[in-house]
Amino acid sequence: MSVKPVSPVSHDLDMALLEKIDGKTKPLGSLGKLEDLALRLGRMQESLNVQLNHPHILVFAGDHGIAVEGVSPYPQEVTRQMIYNYLQGGAAINVFTAEHDIKLLVVDAGVNHHFGDCPGLMNRKIAMGTANFLYQSAMTPDQCKTAMNHGAELVSEIHGQGCNIVGFGEMGISNTSSAALLMHHFCQAPMEDCVGRGTGLDDHGLNRKTEILIRAASRASVTEPMDVLCQFGGFELAMMCGAILEAAHRKMAIIIDGFIVTATLLAAVRLEPHVKDYCIFSHESDEQGHRRMLAHLGVQPLLRMGLRLGEGTGAALAFPLIKSAVAFLNHMASFQSAGVSTGTNHG
Repeated sequence: MSVKPVSPVSHDLDMALLEKIDGKTKPLGSLGKLEDLALRLGRMQESLNVQLNHPHILVFAGDHGIAVEGVSPYPQEVTRQMIYNYLQGGAAINVFTAEHDIKLLVVDAGVNHHFGDCPGLMNRKIAMGTANFLYQSAMTPDQCKTAMNHGAELVSEIHGQGCNIVGFGEMGISNTSSAALLMHHFCQAPMEDCVGRGTGLDDHGLNRKTEILIRAASRASVTEPMDVLCQFGGFELAMMCGAILEAAHRKMAIIIDGFIVTATLLAAVRLEPHVKDYCIFSHESDEQGHRRMLAHLGVQPLLRMGLRLGEGTGAALAFPLIKSAVAFLNHMASFQSAGVSTGTNHG
C-alpha cells in the first residue's frame, strides 16, 4: 500500500473558534474537555459550524494463528460465533450503535470460517486466519498491503456517501497478543507492561502468554511499521490501519476505541504522524498497557469506565459526548445574543 499524505490540521480559525467557545453563556472553560473537543473538531473541518454527518463504526474481524498456543481462554471459533451475533444484532456494539444512530459495518478481514453468501457481512477475507507468529511471520507483505488497501477502500466508500466521522472496532480471538507485540515494538516498552489478561486469563495464563510473546518477539528483529505489522499483526489490524490512514487523509474525525485499536493506531502514526491530529480517543481501557499507550501518544481519553470489550463499544459510547461538543458550539447562546452580562477574570 502506498501511504497517502495526511495534512496537519489547520490552525487558521483558532482565534475565531476560541472566541466563539469563550463567548457562550458560561464561565470560561466550564465545559472542560467538551471545549477542547469542539476546538479540535473545528480545526479538522476548518469550520466554525461543525457537522457530524452519517457516522459509521467499522468492526474488522480476523483469526490468529497464535491462538493454538493457548494465549486466550476462549477457543478460536468464538470469532465466527460473534460475527453471527453481530449480524443478528445481539452484541453490545449493535445495541450502542442502534441507540446512537451510528451505522455499523461488520467486515470479514480473515476469519477462519467460510461464511458463504452472508447478508450484512462485508467479505474482504485475505485468508483463513494468519500464520502462527511464534514460528513465522503472521502475514506476507502482499497480504498486509492487500488488507490495508481493503480498509482504505471501505473508508473511501463511506466518505463518498457523506460520512465525515468514523470509529473502528475489532473482533478476533488472540488479537490482544498481536496488539501487545505492536505496543512492545512501537512504544519500546517491556513485554510485561504490554501483556494483559485479554478475555480473562488467570495469573498462570497471563504468565504463560507473556512468556510466549517474549519468545515471539525474539524471533524477528524488526523496527519498520510495515514489518512489525507483517510479523505480528492480524488481518483485521492491518485492514484497520489502512482504514485509519485513509480517514485521516480525507480529514475525517476518527474515534479510537481501546487497547487493540490504539495499538493499530501506533503503526498508522509511525507511517504518517499527522494521523493523530484527526483522532478522538474515546476511553481508557481496563486492559493493561492502554494507559501507557495513551501516554506515549500524549493524549487524554474522554472516558474512564473500566471497559475492555473491544468491538468499538468505547467509540460508540463516546459519540454522544462528541455530539454534545458540536451542539454547544453550534446552538448555545452567546453572552451577546442572550443579553447576559459577561464576568471578569479577577472575581
